[in-house]
Parts: sequence; structure tokens; C-alpha cells
Amino acid sequence: TFRFGPPDNLLSVRVNSESVCDNANLLNEGQKARILDVSGEDAIAIRLMEMGLTDGEEIEHLGCAPLGDPIEFLIRGYRLSLRSTEARRVVVERIV
Repeated sequence: TFRFGPPDNLLSVRVNSESVCDNANLLNEGQKARILDVSGEDAIAIRLMEMGLTDGEEIEHLGCAPLGDPIEFLIRGYRLSLRSTEARRVVVERIV
């Protein structure tokens, strides 16, 4: 399954029947995923990578604020809160 849309929605790709490539903002609470990429080459993308969002790292969605923004993740043993626009840039593969 391929899903394309405006730049802020990026893409969702079904790799096989068990794993799905998505954006971190689409993970449900408690779901774990492996980071595949951080999209963009601007200052925000670089800052996200400096905060530990690098290829191959495991990320877990811990929860979000009552209105849905920011979203809290667990990565490398620490909690990280990202705006949904920032989390949308993190391409992940869900861990089943």
C-alpha cells in the first residue's frame, strides 16, 4: 500500500504483511517502531538527529497531551516530546 499526500503527511508504505513504514506521529500509544529516516536536510531535521533520532534506533510512543500535541516518545532511555509536525518527519517501521 502506498499513500501519498501533501508534504506534511509524507508517505506510508506497506513493506510486507507484518511491517509498515509510517511517520512517528501516526503511532498509537504503546506502539514501538524502528527509525528508518528523518526527512529533510534543514535545521529541524539536523536537530532531530542530534537529539538521537537516528536510523535503526527503537522508539516508543508513550502518550500525548490532551489536544494531541506534543507527543511523548521513549528513545535511548529518555523521554522526548515532539510537536506533531516534527514527529511527522520521522519515518519509522512498526515493530510487531
